[in-house]
Amino acid sequence: MVEAPGEWLARLAHKADLRARAGLRRALHPRGTGDHVIDLAGNDYLGLSRHPAVLAAAAAALDGYGLGATGSRLVRGTTQVHADLESGIARLLGAGAALVYSSGYLANLGAIRAVTEPGTLLVSDAHNHASLIDGCRISRAEVTVTPHRSVDAVVAALRGRGDRPAVVVTESVFSVDGDLAPLADLHAACRRYGALLLVDDAHAVGVLGPSGAGGVAAAGLAGQPDVVVTMTLSKSFGAAGGAVAGPRELVADLVDTGRTFIYDTGLPPPVAAGALAALELIRSGDDLRAELHERAALVGKRLIAHEVSEPDAGVVSVTAPGPQAAVAWAAACRERGVAVGCFRPPSTPDQRSRLRLTVNVGVPRPDFERALDVIGRCAP
Repeated sequence: MVEAPGEWLARLAHKADLRARAGLRRALHPRGTGDHVIDLAGNDYLGLSRHPAVLAAAAAALDGYGLGATGSRLVRGTTQVHADLESGIARLLGAGAALVYSSGYLANLGAIRAVTEPGTLLVSDAHNHASLIDGCRISRAEVTVTPHRSVDAVVAALRGRGDRPAVVVTESVFSVDGDLAPLADLHAACRRYGALLLVDDAHAVGVLGPSGAGGVAAAGLAGQPDVVVTMTLSKSFGAAGGAVAGPRELVADLVDTGRTFIYDTGLPPPVAAGALAALELIRSGDDLRAELHERAALVGKRLIAHEVSEPDAGVVSVTAPGPQAAVAWAAACRERGVAVGCFRPPSTPDQRSRLRLTVNVGVPRPDFERALDVIGRCAP
């Protein structure tokens, strides 16, 4: 049957209506430069996105290089700032080398492709981020999804794989509830069965580990030859972009063959320069990390009447009765000057709706505590 012009738009409108009835529509809320909302929704954990040293470094690179990278990294998109940032990330994480991407999403897609080949088994945690899930899907490898944080299930999958290569894929700090993966136990299982461990450390770098080196370093796994780390520059760094860190041979393979690296325009030099300045602040940011953990613990104490996740880093989730209630709760908070994350299916791996609060130590402490009071008063 030939479809009449415009019928595809009618189908999209019908799907949008169904999502609206289920409380699953999403909306953009542009903010201006004079926005004074208390931010418990973004990922600027250490408050570095507006740190004077970060802004000064970005401004200097803007003046020196211009706005954009002007090309892919292999053409004209690599500057000395990119090289310095990659060296700094490798040193921070204790890795042999690192490679910077224009987003953490592309870093995860590229890393998973690089460590798979025909016949590889990917063992993926059920609560993994969408970028890891998509990386597993497009790799065309066989994927086994294991129950959240279950080492026993990972061991069973590895034991039953035969002689095939295998990669265990997990976040360190999970992005929805903020809980920590059992990395040391997962690595022991990988070592026992000859598998590789790939860890997305996005929500842990800057927050956990010695000098903010992340969850992998906190677990004592920094620099291990069978561990690959991915991360973002959009969270504790207060910037944008992503990176893959691991053995030098891996980075060489990514440069030679990685499609999400080769065919993408490089990270803008001002952003890379700002991230490089943030890296040095992260190294010396023990006081910031202590304040972050203190505030994360305070969330549960101040919202004791609600189901609040146990925070291992800077992410705390508060369960809502359902998607419509979560939307109304977040909107009520926003009307009172508090921005919170509103997570609903399919963004939640367990089909539960919740508010997601992210600690930002750049928010003055009195404002942070007032925001918690607002959240409690606006509860459905």
